[in-house]
Amino acid sequence: MTTTALRRELEIISPTRQIVMGVLFLAAGFVIWFYFSRSLEPETVTKFGMTPGGYKATISDLILPSQQTLNVLAALCGFIGAVQVMRKGGFRKRTNGMLGLVSGFLIFAFLIWAAAGRSLNLAGLLNTTLSKAVPLTLGAMSGILCERAGVVNIAIEGMMLMGAMIGALVGSITGNLWIGLLSAVLSGGLLGWVHGVLSIKYRTNQIISGTAINIFATGLTSYVSAKFMQTHQELNNPGIFRGWEIPGLSQIPFLGPILFNNNMFVYAMFLFLIALQFGLFYTRWGLRHRAVGEHPRAADTLGINVFRTRYIAVILGGLMAGFAGGYFTLGSVGRFDEVMTAGRGFISLAAMIFGNWLPFGAFGAGLLFGFADSLASKLAILGLRIPSQFLLMAPYLATMVVLAGVIGRGQMPAADGVPYEKEG
Repeated sequence: MTTTALRRELEIISPTRQIVMGVLFLAAGFVIWFYFSRSLEPETVTKFGMTPGGYKATISDLILPSQQTLNVLAALCGFIGAVQVMRKGGFRKRTNGMLGLVSGFLIFAFLIWAAAGRSLNLAGLLNTTLSKAVPLTLGAMSGILCERAGVVNIAIEGMMLMGAMIGALVGSITGNLWIGLLSAVLSGGLLGWVHGVLSIKYRTNQIISGTAINIFATGLTSYVSAKFMQTHQELNNPGIFRGWEIPGLSQIPFLGPILFNNNMFVYAMFLFLIALQFGLFYTRWGLRHRAVGEHPRAADTLGINVFRTRYIAVILGGLMAGFAGGYFTLGSVGRFDEVMTAGRGFISLAAMIFGNWLPFGAFGAGLLFGFADSLASKLAILGLRIPSQFLLMAPYLATMVVLAGVIGRGQMPAADGVPYEKEG
């Protein structure tokens, strides 16, 4: 078989997966038509605001005929599903792309149905989604740094919580947000070093090590908060980093106010995404980093210091988690409250897995989780009788779908979580 023929053969998906994906696409079209479109009157319209609140409108509202638009979306999903089932090989390598497109149609259809006869600020919803995705994406990048080098880090929650508390405390004492942020970052790096010593030097079970750090961080931050920060409010008032509008870019219709009128945490997230993507896949450091996570013994044979590489990875991951923790107190709320991270470190791990251990994949997953969180509050304002818990469940269900292999098997590093012991 020639190379070209082999490549074409690999592009053909299995018949079972082809049919399953086609049925999912058809089911999405049926749901849009049966549950959304049929429940609306033909004359109903949905209005989407295209400029975030508090910003001078730069683009007119989008007004759509609700039922007719839903019927079009249902037909598109049905067409894609029919092609997937009937065409040999379906969409081949584009199947996952079609899944994303159909998922987008389904979400947009839900928004049209939820806001039918009313108005929903779509730009404001996306702006809130981006803000809520920041700590999740930063936490997921912390996990990527660690697990790409072969160290499981479930201590992201504790590192974020410690960073949030230290950032607020030091920022309040010094009256300087940047010093508070630096302290938050260093506190996360310190816990990362502790996790590295336990899991790399002493080869402690990495899950147990991470759990111990989470328990320690929860206990210490709760004690300091109750004993000092809640009783002495001057120790819990650091302020927050204000938004910075980028001239010119922020005036771009629709996307400008969403992307270019934020505080430094949002801009830093995008810089870290680009830097990590480039560093992991286009530099010698990244090659060695990934080699240690895939086959540490082979990397050691080639002269790569496995232990040092893993220490650097875990400390960098801790620094990133500390920065994510600083977002809660210095970039969002402006004060520290007990257990204020509320499990977002664990959600970050789910985003990392959903994103297939890739920086931009994790960012997409973070947006999905942030969108569900933001949408839950928006629907409460619209008065829709859907428990918010069901919306918050959606990203986790999607993560389980990914883990089940519906959109392909995840590429977890081969040596992830396996302690390395040097021979000789």
